[in-house]
Amino acid sequence: MIETLSFGRTGHESTRIIFGAAALAEVSQDDADRTLDLIRRHGINHIDTAASYGAAEDRLGPHLQDHRDDYFLASKTGDRTASEAYASIQRSLERMRTDHLDLIQLHNLVDEDERRTALGTGGALEACVRARDEGLVRHIGITGHGVTVARQHLKSLRVFDFDSVLLPYNYPMTRNPDYLADWEELYTYCQEHDIAVQTIKAITRAPWQEGSEHFASTWYEPLRDQAAIDTAVGWVLGRPGIFLNTVGDIDILPKVLDAAERFTERPDDAAMTELEQAWGMEPLFV
Repeated sequence: MIETLSFGRTGHESTRIIFGAAALAEVSQDDADRTLDLIRRHGINHIDTAASYGAAEDRLGPHLQDHRDDYFLASKTGDRTASEAYASIQRSLERMRTDHLDLIQLHNLVDEDERRTALGTGGALEACVRARDEGLVRHIGITGHGVTVARQHLKSLRVFDFDSVLLPYNYPMTRNPDYLADWEELYTYCQEHDIAVQTIKAITRAPWQEGSEHFASTWYEPLRDQAAIDTAVGWVLGRPGIFLNTVGDIDILPKVLDAAERFTERPDDAAMTELEQAWGMEPLFV
């Protein structure tokens, strides 16, 4: 049984494992359907996708047409102006065959110039608020990558009271003291203001090395050993009050779900150091 947790102030009890539908970006409809059946068997009730995730929204459509009420559905727009972002939201609704999103997120809002555009007059945030006022979306969040993301999210939260944030969190990245300090400050702020914290890249091993076998559809090399995944997933889930968004590969996904089902307690620093050394884990962002 995968634990559930209130998704911030939204009122939804989401499974702490959120299905990252980037895994459906380049798969057939049959493979997508089998994957969605898998997450249903594991009780996952929260799906996170994005307009830019290849065919993911289209692949979700047939399933959501029959099971929309079973999921908290989140998507993202990478557009920075109001007109483009509003059009993106409408396309997402059409692709996924639904009349509303539970969460729309400003995608990868890290670059300072883009952040100012998106949050300023005529920016994408205005489109998200309009869509919320019209009932097309219910909540608004922000996402991002890189070593400055936590700091940038805090700046954005001082401009607008977002309902959720999303950013990387794994053991190698916490070796960066500046990133860890920013992450902890953001985490504390979100806990105090009832903002949901979603984490990504839990099972990252390292960036793909030149000439290496790309055995997964992820843009980074993930762990693929079940015991290693157990440890990495357990470390993230062992942090209270956060969510773990799954891996962007349908063949590794079952191992992440299996690890989450069996999670009991957070591995200690000795276990994480051993994992890091055994698998040559490196920060994905430097």
